[in-house]
Amino acid sequence: MTSNTLTIRSQHTCFGGTLGFYSHVSDTCAGDMRFSVYLPPQAAAGPLPVLYFLSGLTCTEENFMVKAGAQRYAAEEGLILVAPDTSPRQTGIPSEDDDWEFGSGAGFYVDATQEPWQQHYRMYSYVTVELPALVATHFPIQPDRQGISGHSMGGHGALICALRHPDRYRSVSAFAPIVAPSRCPWGQKAFTHYLGADSTAWSAYDATELVTQAPDDRLILIDQGTADQFLETQLMPQVFERACAAVGQPLTLRMQPGYDHSYYFIATFIGDHIRYHAAALCR
Repeated sequence: MTSNTLTIRSQHTCFGGTLGFYSHVSDTCAGDMRFSVYLPPQAAAGPLPVLYFLSGLTCTEENFMVKAGAQRYAAEEGLILVAPDTSPRQTGIPSEDDDWEFGSGAGFYVDATQEPWQQHYRMYSYVTVELPALVATHFPIQPDRQGISGHSMGGHGALICALRHPDRYRSVSAFAPIVAPSRCPWGQKAFTHYLGADSTAWSAYDATELVTQAPDDRLILIDQGTADQFLETQLMPQVFERACAAVGQPLTLRMQPGYDHSYYFIATFIGDHIRYHAAALCR
């Protein structure tokens, strides 16, 4: 079995299209990886744009597809959805299941450089290189029409992927993203384990640092709930907002009164995000 061979774990008819859950052997992560794909009904007629969604801490490839309600809007707009798992699993690293803030379910979308993580925890390369190539081989996507989004840790992942590859992702959005991981406890903890104690290595995976180096003309859309329990200590959207304003990076930051960090929040505004990406990718 090679990394180009897919195992179909399950498939389901959904809003006239097909929602599938898959696994494969990943060369990048040196083990089995899982992801999900929603093909809207329009995919039967030919290739379509694709939106990648990166999930947050403790999540898998299932959370977004099960909880967000995105398929209804993707079917309306003719947009393929892809959601990878948030980390490798069962790698044999003794401590990988000990702490929900790093290890299993918490890959942070970086390429680890430190032992014992560096052989398997290469989620940045997996998300930006191996998974898109695999998806392009097996599904009817338009490779030149890709967008990326995510939630929390996945919002961090979406922002860094888009900022580092402006030619690859035409659109980028996020829900309650970790915008300055070098400055918050979640990011500092994960980066120390994955990237080492020298914080100068962290800037390559910090959206606030990246946007000051290479702003572009894409509009970034962020939704953030004002009742999010992690708002002040972990997320700090105003830090990113100030950085964008300083360099002229277009940003729409919508502070949504009363919403928390949950998928109830995501489900409320996912239609806006799908339409935003469709406007950039489908027209």
